[in-house]
Amino acid sequence: MLVTIIREIQPGDNEEVARVIRKVLEDLGVPKVGTAYADKALDRMYGNYDVPRAAYFVAEENGRILGCAGIAQLENYDGNVCELQKMYFLEEARGRGLGLKMINVCVNKAIEYGYEQCYLETMPYMKDAQKLYLKSGFHYINEPMGNTGHYSCPVWMLKSL
Repeated sequence: MLVTIIREIQPGDNEEVARVIRKVLEDLGVPKVGTAYADKALDRMYGNYDVPRAAYFVAEENGRILGCAGIAQLENYDGNVCELQKMYFLEEARGRGLGLKMINVCVNKAIEYGYEQCYLETMPYMKDAQKLYLKSGFHYINEPMGNTGHYSCPVWMLKSL
């Protein structure tokens, strides 16, 4: 039986996490500019989240990373709001409840850090992800918060913690 664990990212995970994220974005046809694909942080995710009030998690099965997500202070925003960031799962991991578990891990960490709200940005055609976010208590908002640099992501959602 396969056992999937969700754990905090380790320095040795950087290369595999970057590969997973880029693979998912390519599979979904996401623009390579104005999205997470172009983020310099993708190749050094451990260090990027090794800061106060930030955390990044991987879903691992038999030593292989199938998905990932994290939370951090919303960039360029003056308020106690975190952002659910870079949540991606390989196709083989979807539909197994791992996304909901990952969101819960991230939200619980955000609550532990004292954030009041959690924000996210996504693509209009990522309908399954949006259903998952709605099920997790996020709701749509009409405009972006902060400035993440992801100008190609025109769907914004927010959850009170």
